[in-house]
Amino acid sequence: MQYMLLIYGDPALEPAEGTPDFDAMMEGYFHLSEKMKADGVMLGGEGLMGVETATSLRVRGGKVETMDGPFAETREHLGGYYVIDVPDLDAALTYAALIPSALYGTVEVRPVMDYSSAG
Repeated sequence: MQYMLLIYGDPALEPAEGTPDFDAMMEGYFHLSEKMKADGVMLGGEGLMGVETATSLRVRGGKVETMDGPFAETREHLGGYYVIDVPDLDAALTYAALIPSALYGTVEVRPVMDYSSAG
């Protein structure tokens, strides 16, 4: 079953870029990605640019509305994701716990919709 691991973080709580802690966090991401590739479970994943680059879109009454930034009002924002293919939720949670940002933020684990049986 495929799962998306959505990585949310609060920049105020994460290590600052250019510090040894930041380098250690990024090294953790590199090693986790290599592990998931070696385990044959990683289907994809990327980090995302800062929340200030986001544009949100919605359609209301037939009109497209766009807004700068994320829609949700929250201190944490979506910073990246992985898509993995593992046997069950327990396996997905095991990989999610290895994501370095889990130490500073939140990792949401959500099954990917399977449309293959839809006719």
